[in-house]
Amino acid sequence: MIPRYQRIVFWTLIGCILLMGAFLLRGCREAHKRLTALNDATPLAAPTATATEEVTLYTASDSDGVIRPVRSQAALPPDPSLRARALVENLLAQYSQQDSAHPLQSGPAVDDVYFLEEPARSGKNRTILVNLRGSFADNHPSGIEVEQLTLNSIIGTLHAAFPDFAEVRFLVDGQSRATLAGHAELDHSYPLIDTAGRPVVPTEAAIHS
Repeated sequence: MIPRYQRIVFWTLIGCILLMGAFLLRGCREAHKRLTALNDATPLAAPTATATEEVTLYTASDSDGVIRPVRSQAALPPDPSLRARALVENLLAQYSQQDSAHPLQSGPAVDDVYFLEEPARSGKNRTILVNLRGSFADNHPSGIEVEQLTLNSIIGTLHAAFPDFAEVRFLVDGQSRATLAGHAELDHSYPLIDTAGRPVVPTEAAIHS
């Protein structure tokens, strides 16, 4: 027969093990919550009194390499530069969702958007300048198709919202950069056109400039 003091020691050890297990489980859950909060850095829309409106977002699909225009509701500020920035952020935030057809890492992607009017050979060469964040470019998946799909979706979305502008140029952290993530060129301007179902290449004038 097992002595009484050994039974007490045994059940005390079992109790300590169960208590330690409960503490470890609670600690794991808290750590998982903190990591989830850090990773889910998708920018939230700021409180605004602006009424929502219908916009067209040109969304990319990796499975078939197609850009599709999709109608969506968004609250956009009236200032054109802020409006364009909010529109592109809204577009790129779609790609951080779990069921995205063109998955990208969550987080703020655009620093600023500027509207330029530069003298051209005839008339005005109206340009939209999109200044992307370095963190967005550095964490973007590498590959010619996936990179070009991202650019094409931004181009199509801006064209739908600002049809009077001729081209778009991309910077990263305010500086010129050769490619987005090693493939799609960023050192040329792109024509602002409807990119659904058609490739986009740098403008001829930009290539020879």
